[in-house]
Amino acid sequence: MNASNEVRYRREQPGEEQQVRAVVEDAFRQHAVVATLVDRLRESTDWIDGLSFVADCGGRICGHILFTHGLLDAPRRLVDVLVLSPVSVATDFQGSGIGSALIRHGLGELSGRPEPLVFLEGAPAFYRRFGFQAAGELGFRRPSLRIPDPAFQVVKLTSYEPWMTGTLVYSHVFWDLDCVGLREPPGDSSASGPGAD
Repeated sequence: MNASNEVRYRREQPGEEQQVRAVVEDAFRQHAVVATLVDRLRESTDWIDGLSFVADCGGRICGHILFTHGLLDAPRRLVDVLVLSPVSVATDFQGSGIGSALIRHGLGELSGRPEPLVFLEGAPAFYRRFGFQAAGELGFRRPSLRIPDPAFQVVKLTSYEPWMTGTLVYSHVFWDLDCVGLREPPGDSSASGPGAD
């Protein structure tokens, strides 16, 4: 399919919660907890209205990304930041560029927001095309040693200032559901966390 002609990228609308959950469940079939993560974030104080975005494929939601509230524990003070996780594309639509276009759309919609940084866990080869860089090389510290250094990434927004360094603090929801970093099930060395793509 030609994603650019047939897909509309927009904010999630009220009443679309179950469609979003279905996409996340489909995209993360091996990690069922990710759909629960979205539900719990939705109920938490770290949810930010207007920062849940969908790809609308002719009336069917086929992709979803979510930015939620996190903190940077900087020497000067705590700084409100954003965390991009999860990134979900329904299996029937994967490989068509929808995920990339949705991420670009979401990042574009952050213009004018007060948060200076967006963090994520994911594959560097995929996310660097959107401006993400290895966060550790820029003076930021991982919230968990189970996040591989290259996977801990950040993009700076317009309100970023050089003194803003320190440790990323995830929403408690990520910790409650054990969704930070990599955990390998017995006999499986290929497991990846929900922020990976």
